[in-house]
Amino acid sequence: MIKVEEAIAIIEANSTKMPLKSIPVSKALGYVLAEKVISPINMPPFRQSAMDGYAFKHGIRHQYDIVGISQAGDHSNFKLKPTEAVRIFTGAYVPNDADTVVMQEHVMASEDSILIAKMPEPFANVRNKGEQIKANDVVFEANTLITPAAIGFLACLGITEITVYKKPKVAILVTGNELVKPGKKLSKGKIYESNSLMLQAALQTIGINKIKVHTVKDNLKATKKALQSILKKNDIVLISGGISVGDYDFVKEALLKNGVEELFYKINQKPGKPMFFGSKKDTLVFALPGNPASSLTNFYIYVYLAVKNRMGFSNAHLSKIVRKLDNDIVNNTGKTLFLKALYNETSVEILDGQSSAMLNSFAVANGLVIVPEDVENIKKGESVTILPID
Repeated sequence: MIKVEEAIAIIEANSTKMPLKSIPVSKALGYVLAEKVISPINMPPFRQSAMDGYAFKHGIRHQYDIVGISQAGDHSNFKLKPTEAVRIFTGAYVPNDADTVVMQEHVMASEDSILIAKMPEPFANVRNKGEQIKANDVVFEANTLITPAAIGFLACLGITEITVYKKPKVAILVTGNELVKPGKKLSKGKIYESNSLMLQAALQTIGINKIKVHTVKDNLKATKKALQSILKKNDIVLISGGISVGDYDFVKEALLKNGVEELFYKINQKPGKPMFFGSKKDTLVFALPGNPASSLTNFYIYVYLAVKNRMGFSNAHLSKIVRKLDNDIVNNTGKTLFLKALYNETSVEILDGQSSAMLNSFAVANGLVIVPEDVENIKKGESVTILPID
């Protein structure tokens, strides 16, 4: 049995980044850049009006003759005298002889002239060429997550394709003779299977949407056969249940018989001690506890890290925050505790229902409070470290 910190270090060392691929910008949401992106153009590519109004050369005058119209998409470079202005619209080309745009609400206009009632500052309402980004500047560094805004920015620069890390293929294998799919009749001795839906949802929050779910009965032959196929086709395999030391827990044996190298088994923590982590070539395997709260805790502490590392994130860890404790904590286990909690801007409350089988408190928690294995008591009002999970 190893310490939490050792387990994290082993997972980090073995979670290599996925191979690269080129992808259309339109389909890149949720991917991570593998290379820096350089702007091919200035943005804006010419001086633009930021307002609907009138473009003119700033001076002491307030009255100007209107000599033309500049609409978005036009490229009419009017030759303006100091007494002249052009009607202009947002995004339109600002003539070289103009340096300022006055908002249309601040003028009194007739058919062929304007009187500026409220004079703007010089150079107001003009977006300069390259104001947002200049040609050959870095748009995004490598390891940047592609968000909706990033897609918009890339598109406005005319960039249609980028190089990203592939997303890992993830499979979930659910074990347990006692499990029944939600919606079916629940007979005696059976419980509804929830871990696969829970783990799928957790994966979706970090950008993994294509997930294969498999089920297998609690026997060695079936488990070994199921894993043989799953290991060949996926980059990360999550197994729910069957990893403890009961008479019907066959997962570890089946993994070893399939050539999976054991990197560690069991962690000095509560909940979630009976977890197996291993690899076969580039495929990572997490055999998670069957108890739902244990399974989800270990997802946040370990699986989350591995998935984001493989996706190409430069910092794959959950963030950490510090809050004042609302209630006392006693740790007489000698293990690291991960306690479901609800925090606000100043404090954190440890919730009832910390059992590894209970999801009711997890469903309202927004963080996990970390209690190190060598800390026996934390008093109300003392500071604790929290992993936000909201």
